[in-house]
Amino acid sequence: MKVFKFGGASVKDAESVRNMAGIVGAYGTGELMIVVSAMDKTTNRLEELTTAWVRNMPEKREAAFAKIRDYHLGILEDLLPDNPGAAEALTKLFTSLYQIISQEPPADDDRAYEMVVPYGELASSLIIWNYLTDRDIKLDWLDARELIITDDTLRDARIRWDLTVEQLQQNLDKRRHAGSAIAIIQGFIGSTLDGHTTTLGREGSDFTAAIIAYALDAEEVVIWKDVPGLMNADPALFPDAVMLENISFHEAIELAFYGAKVIHPRTIKPLQNKNIPLRVMSFKAPAAPGSLIHELERYDQEIPSYIIKENQTLLSFSPRDFSFMDEKNLSEIFAALSGHNIRVNLMQNSAISFSVCIDDHDERLERIAASLRDRFRIRYNKHLTLITIRHFTEEIITRFHRDANVLLEQRSRNTVQMVVKG
Repeated sequence: MKVFKFGGASVKDAESVRNMAGIVGAYGTGELMIVVSAMDKTTNRLEELTTAWVRNMPEKREAAFAKIRDYHLGILEDLLPDNPGAAEALTKLFTSLYQIISQEPPADDDRAYEMVVPYGELASSLIIWNYLTDRDIKLDWLDARELIITDDTLRDARIRWDLTVEQLQQNLDKRRHAGSAIAIIQGFIGSTLDGHTTTLGREGSDFTAAIIAYALDAEEVVIWKDVPGLMNADPALFPDAVMLENISFHEAIELAFYGAKVIHPRTIKPLQNKNIPLRVMSFKAPAAPGSLIHELERYDQEIPSYIIKENQTLLSFSPRDFSFMDEKNLSEIFAALSGHNIRVNLMQNSAISFSVCIDDHDERLERIAASLRDRFRIRYNKHLTLITIRHFTEEIITRFHRDANVLLEQRSRNTVQMVVKG
């Protein structure tokens, strides 16, 4: 069995779906699980819809909903102009979404997010399933909310591995008994045991593919992208970016941890645990080999890698009682960060202060400041950029120091991180 994951760019329009069908059709008769993301920028549009809903902006809400619905119906009409059943099923799905946003929103914005944003993956998988079926590719449509079981952490749910593995294996046994070799399932979403839909964090469809591969002992995971493979930098920012043809699981975990956009931070570990290789391939050139992530480490240090995270905030804490930044103070800060679901991208402490670099998020920043303001002086700088360089050289560091205003720098044996302004 293999697991194919198709991201939003690979299914952004009717022509892209046709290209995807060609890739699936060429696979052959082996067992295949297809994981799909929301189409193109749909997740962003659904986030905008959620904001309009919870902020009680009815005109923006109606316009955002109509744009999302019409975009998907337009793709389906292009693909299957003579299939009223498919159109009826998709319309029913969007009617369900409209009923949600017509209600009073929940008090928690993150709960509202979980109620709305998963419709991107549901719509995408429904359109693709209908088209592949029309192309005589026999496959089952699976609901990830019935198979990927999580806790109730909003917008970053944790997998309940024992239950998820059991559900996926039972489903595979059932489909094998029925003679079904191929299935399509949504990435990014799951549910709690009591039926509340959850999400796995942005770009979580990669993680879904890894979960399925782990549970079903897949021979390989293939992530289909609009780039030739895993690049050492974002080609939009670094025109001379090159492809990393072979890297180890360890290196991929490091790159993902620091924010490399090609793979989700939690994707690699389940694959490493069962030594399941991961390929990153181009849907524009499906015959090309792409990048291979596996257990061998011999190629890891050949090429430096650059990871750029924009929209960062540098947050600094100092105890108001002039005490040292000891374990008690640090534990209080970390408890607050965890309690407000804030991920730390970099941290550094001195005798009397502790600084963290986090993603810009005004509401969460205000919450954590309010919870710690009595005990700590809090200063912050916004709209910064975090630069991470793996396998750096002094020449590279000198160049970045020359071209950027570095506010904070941290080095280890293989990695340097710099928070820069401008």
